[in-house]
Amino acid sequence: MSSPPMDDRDGVIWYNGDLVPWRDARFHVLTHSMHYGNGVFEGERVYGGKVFKLTEHSARLHRSANMLAYELPYSVEELDAATRRVVAENKLEAGYVRPVAWRGAEVIGVSAKGTKVHVAIAAFPWGAYYDQKAIRLVTSRWKRPSPESSPAGSKAAGLYIICTLAKDEALAAGAQDALMHDYKGRLSEATGANLFLLIDGELHTPTTETILNGITRLTVMDLARKRGVKVVEREIWPDELARATEVFLTGTAVEVQPVGAIDGREYPVGPVTRQLKDDYAALVRM
Repeated sequence: MSSPPMDDRDGVIWYNGDLVPWRDARFHVLTHSMHYGNGVFEGERVYGGKVFKLTEHSARLHRSANMLAYELPYSVEELDAATRRVVAENKLEAGYVRPVAWRGAEVIGVSAKGTKVHVAIAAFPWGAYYDQKAIRLVTSRWKRPSPESSPAGSKAAGLYIICTLAKDEALAAGAQDALMHDYKGRLSEATGANLFLLIDGELHTPTTETILNGITRLTVMDLARKRGVKVVEREIWPDELARATEVFLTGTAVEVQPVGAIDGREYPVGPVTRQLKDDYAALVRM
């Protein structure tokens, strides 16, 4: 049975300080962020009725907005409280939270001067991001841009257009996601998750020059170190995929997701991936 469309559900959404019926959480068609991509958002997971690393996500929403030259009208503490409230009101024990901030419809044009900043938080049931135990990736023709061309550390809506293009092309090719290179041709990330390779018993992951430094990424790196696995952040080039013995992705939505193949090259779901997947699952449910 398919899920109902996102705009036609029961429940409530926190919208500019108030809880409103789900179907009433709307904005004007001339909203600035819809035209110019300067909205920012977060993705959070709920386990046992609690949001994992909630404050880190609320703080990152602030940082994302700051990188796009605006301030949120609610503090980190207020966002935390609002998130707990909307999760409780929707009686959500397990699922996903989507905070989003955007600039309003007061003016139209490239400049955002004079727009009002709005914030909303939705919480809803959501299961596994992928249906497969180990997914297949195909390398995308779309590349992550230079940090001189985009605020790579911001979870900005406009940056995800290339992710949508890359993922839809991957799905059309029969894969579950795309592997993206960056503007220099280095390995970067998947369309919404960070990349890890096990090479010679060490865990290698790209630097954060062109990617979001994921909260799950940092959590899994810490878990790996606690297991005695050396973690190396560095430039990684596509030909090094041949040296990897295990590959996995990390992200709030995907959690720890094994990768079984990239462009026809197959990888086993090995012991390091399995251990970190189990460690992460235990941590989020503590």
